[in-house]
Order: sequence, then structure tokens, then C-alpha cells
Amino acid sequence: MLIEPVVTEKSLRLARLYNKYTFKVRLDATKPEIREAVEKIFGVKVTKVNTMIVKPKKRGERWRHIRPVGHTPRWKKAIVTVAKGQTLPVYEGLL
Repeated sequence: MLIEPVVTEKSLRLARLYNKYTFKVRLDATKPEIREAVEKIFGVKVTKVNTMIVKPKKRGERWRHIRPVGHTPRWKKAIVTVAKGQTLPVYEGLL
């Protein structure tokens, strides 16, 4: 279900300020499945789950003006809001 945490400046800011944690999940994962997985793995209370599918980006050598060679795969991102006062150990060293 959960593939890996997404660690970017924006995701770390969301985690620090709003208790929202970002994960890369399987494309066929549903919100209830994601909620259940996070609660089971980390032992926290999930209050909200938002999901989005990230569009593929073109790959190529832009600086040489060559046609794009391919694209990144599309993937699903889940932003999980955790109850106040709870944190996930995945992000603890980074916040």
C-alpha cells in the first residue's frame, strides 16, 4: 500500500506546521486502505486522507534541444493528516 515517504521542502513544512505527512502509494490504493495502513504501521489516529495522481513529466536533454526521450511514470501521492499531538517516526529526524 505505502511505498515510501515523500521528502521535499514542502512535505516537511506540511509535517512540521500542520501534522500532514506525504507518502507515495500504489496507484490502485483507496483512501480507506491508506488510512488503515498508516494507523496499523505507525499506531496513530488518522483524521483525513487526500490523494492525487502526479502526472508524468517529459525526460530529455533540454539544453541540447533534442526531442524528449521518454517520461517519468505517473504515481499516486497521499497526504495524511494525523491527530493533534501525534507524529510519525519516519519524519522525526528531518523536522
